[in-house]
Amino acid sequence: MAAQCVTKVELTIACTNLLDKDVGSKSDPLCVLLQNTSGQQWYEVDRTERVKNSLNPKFAKKFLIDYYFELVQKLKFGIYDIDNKTFDLNDDDFLGEFECTLGQIVSSRTLTKPLVLKNGRPAGRGSITITAEEVKDNRVVVLEVEARKLDNKDFFGKSDPYLEFHKQTADGNWVMVHRTEVIKNNLNPVWRPFKISLNSLCYSDMDKSIKVVECYDYDSDGSHDLIGSFQTTMSKLKEASRSSPVEFECINEKKRQKKKNYKNSGIVSVKHCEIIVECTFLDYIMGGCQLNFTVGIDFTGSNGDPRSPDSLHYLSPNGVNEYLTAIWSVGMVIQDYDTDKMFPAFGFGAQIPPSFQVSHEFPLNFNPSNPFCHGIQGIVDAYRACLPQLKLYGPTNFSPIINHVARFAAAATQQQTASQYFVLLIITDGVITDLDQTRAAIVNASKLPMSIIIVGVGGADFDAMEFLDGDNGVLRSPSGEPAVRDIVQFVPFRKFQNSPKEALAQCVLAEVPQQVVNYFSTYKLQPPKNPAA
Repeated sequence: MAAQCVTKVELTIACTNLLDKDVGSKSDPLCVLLQNTSGQQWYEVDRTERVKNSLNPKFAKKFLIDYYFELVQKLKFGIYDIDNKTFDLNDDDFLGEFECTLGQIVSSRTLTKPLVLKNGRPAGRGSITITAEEVKDNRVVVLEVEARKLDNKDFFGKSDPYLEFHKQTADGNWVMVHRTEVIKNNLNPVWRPFKISLNSLCYSDMDKSIKVVECYDYDSDGSHDLIGSFQTTMSKLKEASRSSPVEFECINEKKRQKKKNYKNSGIVSVKHCEIIVECTFLDYIMGGCQLNFTVGIDFTGSNGDPRSPDSLHYLSPNGVNEYLTAIWSVGMVIQDYDTDKMFPAFGFGAQIPPSFQVSHEFPLNFNPSNPFCHGIQGIVDAYRACLPQLKLYGPTNFSPIINHVARFAAAATQQQTASQYFVLLIITDGVITDLDQTRAAIVNASKLPMSIIIVGVGGADFDAMEFLDGDNGVLRSPSGEPAVRDIVQFVPFRKFQNSPKEALAQCVLAEVPQQVVNYFSTYKLQPPKNPAA
């Protein structure tokens, strides 16, 4: 699924100690921003103004860029000394460049790095500082609404009312932005409190018209009956309080024209209206939250003997297989959000040296006291090194490795801030043995700062995995306890066999930012450093 809400990030650029290419005066620099699509093609996104006679320019023009967590977005900043009127930069002096990802910039919020020349050597003492800020209005309106004395639908008992909120677009059309739940059989309904972003409700404009429409629900034939409507603004709604609610008459134009003594079709009462500020994913990331990445790899016998070309663990002549491709794809995105780049990596379901006992959570580097691999390449190297030493066995137990990461996530909750979030990637050929224990482990983990991504490799039947991914109903533990949030994302690798290499990560990571926000906002945890400060 594509990311629904694109976050925009504004980048501010400054440089120090640029090379001086002008005789008799200082360089006149500008900064150009290039973006890389997959592959080696760089294209220009935008450029700043030219700053005259400065080796330490602070550029006023900012770069606005769409941010996607689930993509590696490669950026290159080029600094040029502009001496002529042409748009082409090839005839201008090159003062250095810097290449990075947008993820690296947002996870450090301010990044200062040396500029390099085209040959990779330092561009004198030149450096670039890039500061990121999210462009957003993260104000949210919380509303509590009730109604009374609604007109009854004439036949059969009472009515089932609900409300719709509409905002007016620039061309004068009304679009629905929120619909409450239906309340059965009640002419004095009290709806559940609800939240809606200020931008969605009224384009963040306190005086823009909001139309509230009240309707009846006919379940039987799907049609709806208008009770009445009224218009208001956020300025007016904001005056509501429990002691003095803001009240509106619901007017039904047709009835008003027909009846001489028509007053209204009911009263809608707003008892509570509050504007609150909610943290976004980037508020947490820029505020110092670390994403901790752990990998769990399935070494059970059903994968097939790694020496045989039809095994899922067989390394092709160029040294890859589906397990490694999945690690690279997901790891390349997540590594930007973890400062130390040390990733624990585990295997399960194999007999391991020296005694060849079966283990359901062994470090790939066989070092229990230090299971960390340096960088994504470190995980790949550890996987390749341990493979010939293992005997693939069984059964396929997920719960030990989920509980292992959950212990670290539980320890992190002691800090009482949004400082750590854990992402566990499990790669498996699918047939899970300890389904009940795994269900219990996931329900427990749903209360902790963690998400689980399961990638299914090979051609197995992945029904059990689909069941763990709570998209079609809430996952429950064997004792009946429901997961407090959906933290499992499952995808079969075969769906991406013919897709570009970024597609797998896009699919499995798209839900992570929302899961991070849901967790920290539910437990009212703030980022360790206040990004606004």
